[in-house]
This record gives sequence, C-alpha cells and structure tokens, in this order.
Amino acid sequence: EGYVLIVAPPWRAQVSLNLVIVVALLSFFLSYAVIRVVGKTLGLPGRVARHRARRREQKAGDALHSALRAVSEGRFADALKHVKAADTIAPGFEVALVGARAAHGMNDVRRCHEWLDKAERCNGGRIPRLLAEAGFALEHGHLDEASRLLETLRENGHRSIASRRHELELARRRGDWASVEESVRGLRSDRALSADEAGALLRAARLEAFRASAGDEVEVAARWRDLPKEDIADPRMLAEVLPLLARTGQGGLARRAVERALDERWDSALARQYHHCATGAEAKDALARAERWLEAHADDAGLLASLGHQCMASQIWGKARSYLEESLKREPRADVHLALAELYEKLEKPDEAAAQYRRAARLAG
Repeated sequence: EGYVLIVAPPWRAQVSLNLVIVVALLSFFLSYAVIRVVGKTLGLPGRVARHRARRREQKAGDALHSALRAVSEGRFADALKHVKAADTIAPGFEVALVGARAAHGMNDVRRCHEWLDKAERCNGGRIPRLLAEAGFALEHGHLDEASRLLETLRENGHRSIASRRHELELARRRGDWASVEESVRGLRSDRALSADEAGALLRAARLEAFRASAGDEVEVAARWRDLPKEDIADPRMLAEVLPLLARTGQGGLARRAVERALDERWDSALARQYHHCATGAEAKDALARAERWLEAHADDAGLLASLGHQCMASQIWGKARSYLEESLKREPRADVHLALAELYEKLEKPDEAAAQYRRAARLAG
C-alpha cells in the first residue's frame, strides 16, 4: 500500500512503491546488459588479436613438433620444410637449432651455418649454438674444432650436462682415458649417466690403461692389483685382461679370479682365454680343472679351444688335436685354425699345416 512521492517543482508525482521497485530492477538489468554489450564490442579487436596469436602459436608449435619428429625419423628434407614454416610464424633459437640439425643431417654445410647464425642472433642463442657446433664437430670427427668450441664454452662459464658429455666423448675419441674416468665420475655423481653406461666407460678406460702398459711386467702387475672387485668379477673384463697379463708371463695372477668367475657364471669367451693363466707349475692342475668343466659344458667351443691350447703347452699332441678339431666343428674360427696349423708344424706335417693356414685366411678375410 506504500507509494513514492516525486517532487520537481512545480510538478508532483505519486507512484506506487511496487512499480518503482519493478522499474528499478528492470533499469539495473538493462544497464548491466548495455554495459556488457558495449564492453564486449570494445574488447572484440583485442580478443580477435589474441585468438590469432594463439592460432599462430599453435601452428608454430605443430610445425616445430613435426620438424622434431621428422629429424628423429631421419627425414631431414621434410624437417627443413616444417622448420621454415615454424620460423616464419615464430622465429627463435630453438627453431633455428632444429633447422641446423636437419641441415647437418643432409650434410648441407651452408644451410647448417645459416641456421646456426640465425640461432645466435636470437636472444640467448650463443651458448646453444656452441653446443650444437661442438656436437656436429664430434660427429664428423673434427676433434680439434670440438675442443676449441668446448673451451669457449668453459671460458663463458658454461658447464652443463650436455657440454660435459661432449667433453667425455672428446676424451674417449682422443684416447685420454684419465680424463674419461674423471668425466664419468663427475657425470655419475650428477646422475647424468646410468650405472651400466658409467661402468662400461670405466672398464674401457681401465682396459686401455692395461693395453698402454702391455709389455711392462711391473706396471701390468700393479694395474691388476689396482682393479676394483667388480672388474675382477666381470667375465668380459677378465677375457680382455688375460692376454695382456700373459704377454709378460703373468697370466697365473688371474687364474683364481677366472676360475671363480666361471664357477659362478659360465662364459664361453672367458673359458676360451683360460689357457693364458694355465702355465708353469700350475699347468697340470689347470688342465684337470678345465676337463672337469668339460663334463658340464661338453659342447662349448671356447672351452674346447682352451683345452687344445693347454694340451699343446703340455705337449699332449693327440688330445690337443682332438680338442681343437672338436672346437672347430662347433664354431669355425681363424685363431683355432692357426693353433691347429701350429700343432701340425710341431708334428712335422707341413701339408696339413698349410691347409689350416688357408682356412684361417679365408675366415679372417
């Protein structure tokens, strides 16, 4: 029953309170709608621009994704096409580096350098360029160039995992095994190398150190004593080290380690090398040990070859011939033919020895 009195001299108006409330609500919603429409209209150009920017970014991202996939699949020409599309939309050093990788894969030096130059011109692109160039140099075997680039990175204070892996590869290529060990330990502590990868590199470094010491009786013996337990228990490492020890007449140092390794886990390649540590006063015991293994591994070509060598060393000619021939039946190898040829020469059978030499040459060729 209330009312609203509106006075604007000389006029007076009396309006129902209900009507005033309805009109006020309608005015509020109408004003809100008008403001929203005007705001949307005025903001339309900005939204269109943002939409276009998102579309461009999506297209650039799709093009870069396609380029990366093409590079990983070895389709370098297709990768360059996608990179050009991405670079047209959203240039950056990431896009340029992918282009350089694709051009490098095609051995197109000119275009590779063009993309690298473009990467360097982008903000923050100098370090990625140097890393990419160092990797390319290593792939082509340009070790001096790779060394120069990595030194430039160090001078710039850059010590990333990528650069350190490049340094590891450079040291490995140059045969600088002391640096390889140092790099592997650093990368392993940063969890940048798996245990298997690190172990393989360290074994290779220690093995190369052995080879470098070959012929030096004292140094070879010292390196054997310095080998860690995991290497001494590794059949692959033992198979490589045994011949190096045997060159200085120290194969017996590894006999117990070889026997333990073969008892724990049979390895034909290591069994083939067993004769290197079965010399001197222990030759008879070593031959008996190998023949006991033969009961469980009668068809093992490596063990049969080793037994043949042991019997030759003990001048048991008949058994030596039998073992070597049985080994050849299971696995023809040039070194076994050569051993059999040597045996025939000792038995003064030149024709048979010559035949074995010919067979060895055919297999080696």
